[in-house]
Formats: sequence, structure tokens, C-alpha cells
Amino acid sequence: MRIVIYSMLVLLIVIQYPLWLGKGGWLKVYEMERQVELQEAKNSLLALRNAKLAGDVKDLKEGTRAIEERARVEHGMIKEGEFFVQILPADKSSESQARKQ
Repeated sequence: MRIVIYSMLVLLIVIQYPLWLGKGGWLKVYEMERQVELQEAKNSLLALRNAKLAGDVKDLKEGTRAIEERARVEHGMIKEGEFFVQILPADKSSESQARKQ
């Protein structure tokens, strides 16, 4: 009778191995689902970036305001008749010397 019980136990273990640890087992499925969730999160971030870039392209194609804004910010360009004023942050070393005196 013990041989039958042990053989059934071994058979149960042999049957369970592919279910848990095999090529399409539960552990592999769980890991793949986790990877899919991570990839979907990355894809949603990339979709937001793409939407922003599409908006930028649309603005650049349709109007001059976006082009003017880029020229001002990236290249420091100004219109004719405008004045450019740049305020530099105070130098910390000169402040400390002024306080000591």
C-alpha cells in the first residue's frame, strides 16, 4: 500500500512541476505580466511626449508665435525697437565682503 501512496505522490509532483516551474508555468506568467505592466507605463509616457511634440509641430506649421518664442528663448533674439535687459544674480563673494566691512 505504501508503494501506491508514494507513487501517487511522485506522480502528483511530476504533474505539478510544469504547472509551476515549466515553460508556461505560473511563475513565468506572473513575470511576463509584470513586464507587460512596466512596458505599458513606458508606452503611456512616450504617448504623452509624442502628443506634446505633435502640438509643437502643429504650432510651428500654423503660426509665427511659436517660432518667435523659440527664437527668443533659445537664441536670445529680440524684435527691432525692443530693449533686452538681463539681471544677473548677485555674486556671493562680493556680498560676504560687503557685510564684513
